[in-house]
Amino acid sequence: MYKIKSPIGDIIEIPDEVKSKYPNLENTTYIRDYYLENGYVLIKNLIPKKECDIAYQAYLQEVKPYKGFLYRQASGNPEKHIFTPKNLLLNSILNVQSLSSKNFPNFKEQSTRILSHSNIQKALQILFREQGKLVQSMFFEGNPSTWAHQDTYYLDAQEIGTMVGAWVALEDIHPGAGRFYIYPSSHKIDIQKNGGDFDIAYHHKRYKQLIIDIIKKQQLKCVAPMMEKGDVLFWNSKTIHGSLETTEAQYPRTSFTAHYIPKTMELLQYQSKIKSTALKIINGMPINMPKDQDRWLNQLIFKVETTFPKTFQTFKRLGIKLITR
Repeated sequence: MYKIKSPIGDIIEIPDEVKSKYPNLENTTYIRDYYLENGYVLIKNLIPKKECDIAYQAYLQEVKPYKGFLYRQASGNPEKHIFTPKNLLLNSILNVQSLSSKNFPNFKEQSTRILSHSNIQKALQILFREQGKLVQSMFFEGNPSTWAHQDTYYLDAQEIGTMVGAWVALEDIHPGAGRFYIYPSSHKIDIQKNGGDFDIAYHHKRYKQLIIDIIKKQQLKCVAPMMEKGDVLFWNSKTIHGSLETTEAQYPRTSFTAHYIPKTMELLQYQSKIKSTALKIINGMPINMPKDQDRWLNQLIFKVETTFPKTFQTFKRLGIKLITR
């Protein structure tokens, strides 16, 4: 067991080995029951290890050497690569399925193949009781130390609390690399919605502090399970989660994160507005392609964003404020 500081500053123990309570895909009843009770479930060996290796090699060959701008997870804005002192990508990539096929053909294809893998579709069928669709994705190598949060504050299915997140380990995740953590059963707590004094545009810090206060008040337990290559952790959109701080900077945490909603539901943004989706069927799954860089109009918008970043971001914040007020 390793001892690492949690988001609220206390010391937690995280395992350096896999615990037997986590199921394989065949345990369908257990998977759904565990998820409904705890707000998450980790399924072992869901993605073939060879598929994980192919995706990582494509990243090393096509993405890591790239010198241009890409949309990033934390800001939602186009940025150039930022690396840690150990040469790990720090500003994670947003929506790998929308990358340029010209610049990143193998990485885009393999990433989308993993995120629409038949085993993930089977797991979503268990959790949703219907087919799922991919609405957002991210790629991580280094650890941005994601703050404690609920996904529903940012996006969800139109029925709040229905969306499912998935964290796909592309390698065995070392305890010091900044593991994914969750607070079990926190999905049962009603928390202030996005808007007013807690809107994302101008009061995001208040929301972050609110989550920390709730963790302390409710005396929630932080869990950061060991994940091996090909394991996938699914969590509810209302479950509090994030990533622990890195304590051993030489270790990457190469992984995908994805968000899925039931096929029959719409995507909800900022708990306020139905957001349109640009769906494409890949591997039998509907996949949202926001700002798809294979389309000329999105390329034009991208050019404006990178040429006039401050002006664009100011209007973006004002637009969000109008949505959430």
